Order: sequence, then C-alpha cells, then structure tokens
Amino acid sequence: MQSDLISPARTSAPRALTMAVALAAAGLVAACAVGPDYKRPAAEIPASYKEAAPGWKVAEPADQQDRGAWWTIYQDPQLNALEDKLNAANQTIAQYAAAYRQARALVGEARAAYFPTVGLTAGATRSGSGSSSTTSSTSVSRSGVSNSYSLQLDASWEPDLWGSVSRSVNAQKAGQQGAAADLANARLSAQATLAQTYFALRALDANQKLLDETVAAYQRSLQLTRNQYAAGVAARSDVIQAQTQLQSAQASAIDNGVQRAQDEHAIAVLVGEPASTFSIPPMPLTATPPAVPAQVPSALLERRPDIASAERKAAAANEQIGIAIAAFFPSLTLSATGGFESSVFSQLLTAPSRFWTVGPQLAATLFDAGLRRAKTEAARAAYDESVATYRLTVLTAFQDVEDNLASQRILEQEIVVQQQAVESARQALAIVTNEYKAGTVGYVNVLTAQTTAFTAEQKLQTIAGQRMVSSVGLVKALGGGWDMSQMNRETGDVAAPAPLPASAAAPVAQTGAITAPRQTQTPPLSN
Repeated sequence: MQSDLISPARTSAPRALTMAVALAAAGLVAACAVGPDYKRPAAEIPASYKEAAPGWKVAEPADQQDRGAWWTIYQDPQLNALEDKLNAANQTIAQYAAAYRQARALVGEARAAYFPTVGLTAGATRSGSGSSSTTSSTSVSRSGVSNSYSLQLDASWEPDLWGSVSRSVNAQKAGQQGAAADLANARLSAQATLAQTYFALRALDANQKLLDETVAAYQRSLQLTRNQYAAGVAARSDVIQAQTQLQSAQASAIDNGVQRAQDEHAIAVLVGEPASTFSIPPMPLTATPPAVPAQVPSALLERRPDIASAERKAAAANEQIGIAIAAFFPSLTLSATGGFESSVFSQLLTAPSRFWTVGPQLAATLFDAGLRRAKTEAARAAYDESVATYRLTVLTAFQDVEDNLASQRILEQEIVVQQQAVESARQALAIVTNEYKAGTVGYVNVLTAQTTAFTAEQKLQTIAGQRMVSSVGLVKALGGGWDMSQMNRETGDVAAPAPLPASAAAPVAQTGAITAPRQTQTPPLSN
C-alpha cells in the first residue's frame, strides 16, 4: 500500500530524482577544501657538523644502500643474535606495532565518509482494538485485528563540499605515517639500548678479567712479602698491607659482578625473555668503533624517525584546522528511501505495495555562541604547538649527533694517552718491585705503584667501553638504518612493518656503512 504522506506522485519521481542528481553534481563541482594547505615547517639546519673529526669518512654512493640491520657493522655474532630476538619479542615494539595497526584502521574509518550509507530494515506488526457487549448476562469480547508487513531500503550521502572528509582522511594518513615512524623510532631505541647495554656488559667482562689478574698479582705480591718477612728483611706491617690490598681487590672483583648481573637482566627484558632463565657467557670487550660514513646535516631530516614522526604530527594538526573551518559552512545531505509495505504478506512484493521518497537536505548552524570559532582557534594553537615540537625535535637531533661526535673524537684522543699511561705505570711497577726485592725501597712504594697501575688499566677499560657505547649512540643519532622512504613503504603494507633480520644485512659488516640512500622529502598530504 502506497502512502501519500511519505511519497510524492509517481509522475513527479523522475523530476525529484533528476533534481537530487543535479544537486549532487553541482555540489561535487563546487566542492573545495577550506583551510590552509600544509607545508613542512622551516627548521634551521647547519651546513656541517661542528664536532666532526677531520678524518671522518664522507659517505659515498656505495655506502648509501638501505641497511636496516645497522648493528652488523660491529661484526659480533652474539649481538646479532640478541638483536634478532629483540626484533621478534620486544614488548615495547609490540605496543607501537599495535598502535600502528590502529592508526591504519583509522584511515579506513575516515575514508568511509566518502561513500553513502545504505541500510535495510524489515518488519512485521500485528495490532488490534476491541469492544464489549452483554448477551444473556455474559460478557463477550469482540476484537478487530490488523497486520502490517514492510521491507525498506534507506540510503543517505553527504557530499564533501568543503573538504572536511578529505582533510580528515589526510589527517589520518599523516597519523598513520607518524605511527609508522613512532614504531621505527621505538625499534631503533630498543636496538640501540640493547647494543649499548651489551657493550657495557662486555666492558664489565673485561674489567672482571683485569680484576682477576690483579688479584692473582696481589697474591704473588703477598707471598713475596711473606717471604721477605720470614727472611727478616720486611716488617710485619708490610704483610698486613699486602693482605689488605689483596682483599680490597677481591671485594672489587665480587662487586663487579653486581653490575654485570643487572645488565644481563636488562638485556633479558629487551629480548623478551625472563631474567631467571637468561644468561650471556662472559667475554671481554675487544671491539673497536667502526668507521661511520657521514652525510650532510640536511639528510638527518630524512634519517631520523623521531623527526619524521614530529613532522607528520604537524601535518595532521594542519588538517584539523581545515576541518574546524568547514564547520562554518552548510552541509548537504542526499537521502532516499524505498520499499514495500502491505497488510497482506503475500502481496508485500507487488507493485501496489511499493513506496519511495527522495530529496536533499541543507543544514547550517546559525548560532553556537562562538563554539566553532573557539574550535578553530584551538586547532590553530595545536598546529603551532606541533610545529614547535617539530623544530625542537630537529634541534635535539643535531645536539644528539654533536654530543656523540664530540664523545667519539675526545675518547679516541683520551684512549691513546691512557694507553701510554698504562705502559708507564707498568714500567714503574716493575722497577719498584725489583727495588723492593733488593731491599732499597719500602713496601709502601710497591703499594703505590700497584695502585697506580691498576687504576690506569681500569680507566683504560672504562674508556674502551665508553667508546663502544658512544659509537652506538652516534649510529642511533644518525638514524640507524632507517630512512623516510621506509615510512612510505610501511604505510602501504597489510601488516605492521617488520624489521630487517641481521642475517639479511651481512654485507654491512664488510663496508662498515650504516647510511641509507638520500630520499626526497615526503610531499605534504593535501587535497
């Protein structure tokens, strides 16, 4: 049954449909995105690195291949195996991977607004009314019962007249790219932390070896003093001093194990294993920092995932300004409804039972007490905040590079001088020990020489460990094996981006290079 209350005359259907199509076409033709177009915020970039050593190798074309497994430049199989475990089981990386998948889903959610919404409803109702009469002192109820069956299809669509949907999609795309960069940054940070903790642990192993050798040397010195005392050429105080020094060295050797255990436990958490079942066999540090090719400072904008993330957040904030401005303009909604309605189920899908309605709706807000203006100002302020964050991230990145360059340069000079100090201390100890055996000097001279030699060698081991930790810091500061093109590739993947396994990047160890090819800047996400 067709209702005149909800549908126009059949003869007017083509005209109404034509008007709706014409309005939609006009809306699409006139559609324009309001609000500012995004441009990457300007940031001050130095022409060169101030702290770069004169001999720092400049990156060559062969050095600029994409190498994600940057840790292989240290040529340490144990480190490679640990990094592979971290990439597969680190829970911080898993958190950011889930956030990336969420950001990717939000892009699909925003894109859905481009298309109409279509719904189907089916229903059946039964209603009745009754009256009563009295016959032979008996109350009899008479009721009238009616049925109603309906099948209805609804469709509505809001054309993107002012670019609100487009800007929403662009904002979510930028958010997705930012999430990919956040994931890469979390992965790089975890990888660098693992490598730094690993080299710190190996430095402790080297220190343990030194302490064990020192304990053995002090035991020999104590035995010598006892022999001298037995021969009557040394005082009892010399024996006590030698014994005290030996016991102090033994205590230091035991204390060294505390920090090593803590570093080992930290590595266990990074690779996703319980600390109770995880162990790394001792092996003294023997590695030296590899050569790190340098690129011009401007390449840092393409190489650091944290910079890329901050820039994408600024792009997303810019799109929010356009979304806020679009609220000032009217919205057009095109809707259509059609279906069948009948009181007899067998006649439901017949021509007389059909009905339809179609028409546009234009809506605009006339007064909102300044709500839209406030939202627009808030969006502009949020964008300004994101720009400031981006510029601060760039400045901090250059500081990070300069800090690690300075550390590498200074520690390289210091370790040369310290090696000379160790050699001098060893020679002085040998001379004083011979003089003590000859009885020409007292045992206090031996104690002083031994302490000086041990301190010098311990400092040498400490500097060697600091150099390796700083070397990893420099690689991380330069972006590791990441570049902006990876962000663009990752955002097109079906699954969350996966790291490159160490076994796939073995050639890196041969060249010692960690830089990736220079990529052009990511174009702004605009309409």
